[in-house]
Amino acid sequence: MESVLKKILATPEETGSALLIELVDSIRPKNPNVGEVATVNLHALITLLRTHPEYVVALRRYVLALFEVRRHSHLYADIGILSNEGFFTTVWNRFIFSILPPEIRDDYLKDTFGLVFHKHTDYLWVDQIPDAVWIELLQCIDFDAEPSHPGRAKIQEEMLNAVQMLSYRIASTGLEHELVRNYPDIERFESPFLAQNVEVCDYYRAYHACLSGDSALPDNKHILVLLQQCEEVLVKVRKQALHNGASISLTYHLQRVNQMIKRLQTLLVLLEPNETTIRSLALLRELVREENRKYSVRDVFTRVTDLVALQVTENAGKTGEHYAAATPGEYFSMLRSSMGAGFIVGFMALIKIGIGKMMLAPFTQTFFFSMNYAFGFLLIHIMHFTVATKQPAMTAATIAATVDQNTALNSGKAPLDGVVQLIAIVWRTQMVSILGNVILAIPTGMLIALIGYAAGAPVMSEEKAWHTLEDINPFYSLALIHAAIAGVCLFFAGLISGYYDNKCAYTRIPARLKQLHWLRKLLGEHRLDRFAAYIGDNLGALMGNFTFGIMLGSMGLIGFIFGLPFIDIRHVAFSSANFAFALVALDFRVGWQLVAISLLGIALIGIVNLAVSFCLALYVAMKARQVRFNRSGELFRMLGAHFVSNPREFFFPPKSGVALQNLAP
Repeated sequence: MESVLKKILATPEETGSALLIELVDSIRPKNPNVGEVATVNLHALITLLRTHPEYVVALRRYVLALFEVRRHSHLYADIGILSNEGFFTTVWNRFIFSILPPEIRDDYLKDTFGLVFHKHTDYLWVDQIPDAVWIELLQCIDFDAEPSHPGRAKIQEEMLNAVQMLSYRIASTGLEHELVRNYPDIERFESPFLAQNVEVCDYYRAYHACLSGDSALPDNKHILVLLQQCEEVLVKVRKQALHNGASISLTYHLQRVNQMIKRLQTLLVLLEPNETTIRSLALLRELVREENRKYSVRDVFTRVTDLVALQVTENAGKTGEHYAAATPGEYFSMLRSSMGAGFIVGFMALIKIGIGKMMLAPFTQTFFFSMNYAFGFLLIHIMHFTVATKQPAMTAATIAATVDQNTALNSGKAPLDGVVQLIAIVWRTQMVSILGNVILAIPTGMLIALIGYAAGAPVMSEEKAWHTLEDINPFYSLALIHAAIAGVCLFFAGLISGYYDNKCAYTRIPARLKQLHWLRKLLGEHRLDRFAAYIGDNLGALMGNFTFGIMLGSMGLIGFIFGLPFIDIRHVAFSSANFAFALVALDFRVGWQLVAISLLGIALIGIVNLAVSFCLALYVAMKARQVRFNRSGELFRMLGAHFVSNPREFFFPPKSGVALQNLAP
């Protein structure tokens, strides 16, 4: 460390960054997570400077000389702010730059800053050094001791240029079509995005005149008020997006303009004569962190996709409210609905077996399997029936919304009674829907098989029947692994459903359908209105069911192509129907032990289907809402106590059910 200071002292005309890089290297700890080492090293530097005043003068002039010969504005206006290239271009550029970084130009302070803090973990130890130590270092160097040095004036000039750059960018981004579309008042009334630019231009000219000694320092209060109004507009746009849908492009623009507003506010404060050192340190830490992570693709995804993920799970959550039976009426309605689905599943299972007998090529067979599943699930939805395993992806978002609305959960003050009651409702709803699927899928399958047997066309051979019973054996087959894969497919189907609901709202698909003249002539005015309204309410569910069917039909082929026998699916409703087919094919000549094991396998397949899709959906819903729930232990204890005191509520609704919307705090 002292050797570097001696070099700086020996080369007073030096303006290169090599010595500053070497000095920071001497402070940097080997383990970036151990901030105490960096603090000790910085204290050692402060001690050296206080012991040798000549080092202080040399270091001060060296740093000011670095500032004097470089352009600063891009450091203040670019680092930590998304580019104007758009989301996908930004992601691609970050990926390419992480492999082959762009050219480094020594005349830009931004590039010099990146060379000084060149370790991607530097922000960790910089954050951990206390403010008091940084302030002590700055007081020791004392840049105010040389007020006439050109480097000091350069800092103010470049910071002022950055203010102007950011102001123009905010004005242009604030008038992007995506923002105006979601908040038309930006065009109807005077836009704060444009008004702030007019004020900043006046401020820029007045500040330059002040630097020349011609006038007093201008006031920035009106600019800060306008920037606050810009932030209020962004909040309104986000609220509109919750109703009208969101897109990657809209979210990207919102993130970018918000970052620019925050940075402009910081720079305006730093240009004030009573600027605080604490604010300068906060900017330093932010710049180091963003410089270290400037090629992080994950950061862009995390920042930009949060709102879209929230919107997707929000739409799934709205659907999930229909999958939670709180009252006796809803409970028995769900039972009837799931029994209807079980009836249709019996015929879908029959068609699948028939396709398997056709000895088609693998790809062709997979296509017909997928279409059977897809159109069967579409029919179930159109008939307003319920497949039990479709529930978890929807109800998980509902639970996440309830947890999120309880704003005091993280502080540990709010009761969890509403969450416990909602989980009990979801549990009994899923149990009754599984029961409805199974109790009708099995007799439907038996009836179909008996009719086929009587007609001399058995549904399956004895060999196929034994193989079917082996496939649902939870002890001697991969049934539970296959059930878990089906649960993953269910999870993705829930996301796809939410995505298309969001897309339908955002792109105004119902209104666009009504504009099609050929469709109006085909259906007529009244039918077209009903059709557009139906698509608006059900596009997500239709696409989710269709893609879920394709995923179920394709998994077997994927496992076959890669030679991986554990890649396949087992679904509780289809396993029930296949079990019935197998019993009839074997003329019911099976022991009660095998029947019991098969029924246990069906039950476990259903539980795994539900558990996997529910856990994945709940994780994504909580993450999208940025909910940090740290009371899991308390929640499980309360669930256990509630089950012991009132087990009936987990299987049957109370006579006076609680409306679902009343469970949110």
